[in-house]
Amino acid sequence: MKRCKSFLLVLLLPIAMSAQQNSTADELFLKARNTAFEQKDYTTSIALAKEALEKALNYTDISIFLGRLYTWNKDVASARAVFEDLHKKGVTDEDYFIAYSSMEYWNDQNTAALKVIDEGLTNHPSSEALWLLKAKVYFADNEYAEAEKAIDNLLKINPKNTEAIALAVRIKDLSSKNAIGIIYNYSHFDKQFEDDWHIVGVSYKRTTSIGSFILRGNYANKFATNGTQIELEAYPRLSKTFYLYVGGGYSEDVGLFPKYRTGVSLNANLPHSFEAEVGYRQLYFTDNIWMYTASVGKYYKNFWFNLRTYITPDNKNISHSYTGTVRYYTKSAQDYFAFQIGTGISPEENRNNLLDNETFKLRTFKIGAEYNFSIRENAFSLGTMYYNQEYRPNEKGNQFDVTLGYTRKF
Repeated sequence: MKRCKSFLLVLLLPIAMSAQQNSTADELFLKARNTAFEQKDYTTSIALAKEALEKALNYTDISIFLGRLYTWNKDVASARAVFEDLHKKGVTDEDYFIAYSSMEYWNDQNTAALKVIDEGLTNHPSSEALWLLKAKVYFADNEYAEAEKAIDNLLKINPKNTEAIALAVRIKDLSSKNAIGIIYNYSHFDKQFEDDWHIVGVSYKRTTSIGSFILRGNYANKFATNGTQIELEAYPRLSKTFYLYVGGGYSEDVGLFPKYRTGVSLNANLPHSFEAEVGYRQLYFTDNIWMYTASVGKYYKNFWFNLRTYITPDNKNISHSYTGTVRYYTKSAQDYFAFQIGTGISPEENRNNLLDNETFKLRTFKIGAEYNFSIRENAFSLGTMYYNQEYRPNEKGNQFDVTLGYTRKF
């Protein structure tokens, strides 16, 4: 009986020792993670991960994490060595392909990143992270058509992927080199003006490697008088995070339009699907009106939330305008419902000539909705807006707007 117990002890001892080693490796792995995420001490975390691997050499999760640690510590050669060793071992974990391709992408090795991503998608065709990273790589290389294909595949897998929707909106604006558009705005006033307003805008957009440019011509019939305006806008990209808005306009028909208008904004695509903008707008009728604008936006699942303000200072006081917008995206970046509510008049609106004579300091309430949908390369929009405008001190009137739009990309 004693011999039998001794024999069983000999058999079970290696298993018990292996379990103890793996348990110790797990503890070191957990400590390495806490050190990296909580203390940002990557050097110590690397040492702990290497110690864990000495106890469990084939612990794939630790090896992948070690590759990530080298990446975060900017030791690209060591990170690549870890990932290449895992590749030789035939590792096909989804996290391995994500970590390896991310390292190459963050170090601007986009060709190498795509090679790893494509291999990963062969093994994990429904990986949202890999499809998203593929879209980012193509977007960084200005390959907008390929980026659009990747992001469309991801949205088929998960239409509520927040980061994918945010990137899709940016890609859609750049995926076609050319776009022509027409927009019509109708305004009816119950008290402020006797005649309805009609405004038509025709635009041409050209996408280049440095950003997009838009040339627009506007025709207006306001106060039973006709007028025209020409505008030029540009959206140059500064980096993966930042881009500019630069715009200007000119009209000889002052009163229907400002004689001059200019605007510049710095825009940022921030982590966690946030975006922000800060800049100015200037309108010149017979005097300059300077407005300073700021906005913050957030994508969450199928929704986009945005809050924008315009601040107009003068010698006596400061005028404020606030607008909140919510969009609900349906099947793509060009298909959504939008709801808007706010106070004050925006210089981006077709009624911006009401900013003359300091009426922008009077109180305005607005509420409206919009529906956008696309059919292949054709985009359509329908919007309506209600304004309750204090057009003279203590005198208010109502305004009803309807807007129709069409854009063709090619």
